[in-house]
Amino acid sequence: MIVCSCNVIARQQIEAVVTEFLERDEWQLITAGMVYHAMHKRGKCCSCFPRVIDVIVRVSEEFHRRRQTPEAEIVPFVARLRSEHERCETARALARERRLRRAA
Repeated sequence: MIVCSCNVIARQQIEAVVTEFLERDEWQLITAGMVYHAMHKRGKCCSCFPRVIDVIVRVSEEFHRRRQTPEAEIVPFVARLRSEHERCETARALARERRLRRAA
């Protein structure tokens, strides 16, 4: 499944990059920007970033469950990832609002 149509990036490609990051440091906070940088791509319209973050959260959860990380450690980590997702969504909404105001 294509996640980013601007760069033609498939979900499996993102999953592979996220897994590589987690294998290097399983507790790092991975962002969409880090994933794109690792693939030598850049966000163009950035409308895919929420889907990329969803993939990051899912792959991170699966990674830690496979490693049998205690649930008490997974929950705060996933909460941080979701918080980053919400921050990105808020920034996108504010940017969209500013564009609409300028166009009016």
